[in-house]
Amino acid sequence: MNETINNIISRGVEEIIPEHEFIDSIQKNNKLRLKMGFDPSAPDIHLGHAVGLRKLRQLQDLGHTVVLIVADWTAQIGDPSGRSDTRPMLTYEQVRYNAESYLKQFFKIVDKSKTEIRWQSEWYGKFKLENIINLTSKFTIAQFLSRDDFAKRFKSNHPITLTEFLYPILQAYDSVVIKSDVEFGGTDQKFNLLVGRDLQQKENQKPQQCFLVQIIPGTDGKRKMSKSLNNYIGVTESPFEIYGKLMSIPDELIKLYMLCLTDIDNKIISEFELSMKNQNNNLMDYKKLLANDIVTQYHSVEDATQAALFFKESVQDKNITFDKTDFNLNNFKSDEKLGKMLFSQNIVSSNSEFKRLLKQNGVKLNGKILSEDILISKLNNNDRISIGKRKNIQIIF
Repeated sequence: MNETINNIISRGVEEIIPEHEFIDSIQKNNKLRLKMGFDPSAPDIHLGHAVGLRKLRQLQDLGHTVVLIVADWTAQIGDPSGRSDTRPMLTYEQVRYNAESYLKQFFKIVDKSKTEIRWQSEWYGKFKLENIINLTSKFTIAQFLSRDDFAKRFKSNHPITLTEFLYPILQAYDSVVIKSDVEFGGTDQKFNLLVGRDLQQKENQKPQQCFLVQIIPGTDGKRKMSKSLNNYIGVTESPFEIYGKLMSIPDELIKLYMLCLTDIDNKIISEFELSMKNQNNNLMDYKKLLANDIVTQYHSVEDATQAALFFKESVQDKNITFDKTDFNLNNFKSDEKLGKMLFSQNIVSSNSEFKRLLKQNGVKLNGKILSEDILISKLNNNDRISIGKRKNIQIIF
């Protein structure tokens, strides 16, 4: 087995079902259809999502095709996916908005020219009651109560709706429609991927292999990376923000992030492990290597260099510099607010992010904490604004 294949099946991978079939297909150079489902309940991609997306890109580079399923139909149903509560149903407009935003970020990692985009509504828009009954007849309630989150809710007398039982079946039928060879997902998706494998067999198709990637902790080093837990690193965040967040992670995460999120050589990772074991003082160098690699992936070499310099000056040397940022007042109405102005130049990723920072006392105007979003008309030329821990701008009108 060559090093490329070994890295694909080992780095950032929890389990492949069955692994020998997958390896055999790769070694024989069979052209595979790689299925990745996307539930557009939220529009943002962070490094936790990137673990699986990087695998797709590595396999694309070997000549395989990614089939991205935009779950525009099931997103309007709701899916627990390991949560104790169901996800809310979304409107069609919300789904389309989230999907368009997601796709722009998706192709920062995955090769668009080797990707087939499919919308569930292509087939479910034509479904009738008889199709639903036919699908559900192929599975038993007992099978679904074996799913961990369903079992916990059933045992504790928490309600489980029939629509939630439908979700894995509908996801499985996606695999039948597109003739999936391999489906990708996190370990929390194992049950759903296996249902797809089962349904393909019942439909006289070759059953898909299930490629389960690791779910990485967020920047706190404890909980799953999540925007709601504010321990995430978004792929569209600024180079300074990505670099700074990576420099803040616990040393214990460096190896895992290197393995799951980069192509840094295994020899370097082994050297890092030895340094950790011997409690050497050069761990910061490895963290900088990690931050530089990831910023380069999502921005550029030059951006990574500038982010490293900014981190050294503002954090290590404790010299805070304010970047002069031009704003054209003609582009805004007098009753519009600071959050919108900052979003217009991608200084914040969204208005909701800005509101969250306000609540966390993370926005300062000339050194004073802002408790609410203020009107642009209250700003003055050369005002200095600090956003979060690593963004500092000087307004130039």
